[in-house]
Amino acid sequence: MKNSAPSYLKHHFLIAMPHMADPNFAQTVTYLVEHNEQGAMGLVINRPNDLSLADVLEQLRPEATPPAICQSLPIFAGGPVQTDRGFVLHPSGQTFQATLELGELALSTSQDVLFAIADGSGPQQHLITLGYAGWEAGQLEAELVDNAWLTCPAAADILFDLPFDQRLAAAAARLGVNLSLLSAQAGHA
Repeated sequence: MKNSAPSYLKHHFLIAMPHMADPNFAQTVTYLVEHNEQGAMGLVINRPNDLSLADVLEQLRPEATPPAICQSLPIFAGGPVQTDRGFVLHPSGQTFQATLELGELALSTSQDVLFAIADGSGPQQHLITLGYAGWEAGQLEAELVDNAWLTCPAAADILFDLPFDQRLAAAAARLGVNLSLLSAQAGHA
């Protein structure tokens, strides 16, 4: 067998296969922020958690009434890890107190990005999550071998332009796959 460099999936979507049993990931699409030899980190992009930006801002700035637009900005359940921590995925360009540049995208984790979005000076395109998905070294690779996920390169239009309930099907369609036609049974040829 040839030795080859591992293939990492940073800036890819993980599309849960229909047989995904883990309730944290069943019927989800996850954007991979990082994937390397030490593990992977991603944000589930299609599971709102019944909170709005207004709800979060009321906790962060109780003395100020959030702008009305914040009521319609959903917060997503980004994954089962650190569900009390916020992450904002947005196009690169603007930086905040804690911003990690990812190429075309950036990930901000400081409160100032939320205030900027609320005040209209933040990134126009954004996805706000509480929590993230994390995998230890080799864990995601094992799940891929077990056919738990489909993968494809990420697309900003799916992240920011589509309604959340269309993101899973749109990501799968990038591969020419209709998830409703796949069996819920896993197998190996």
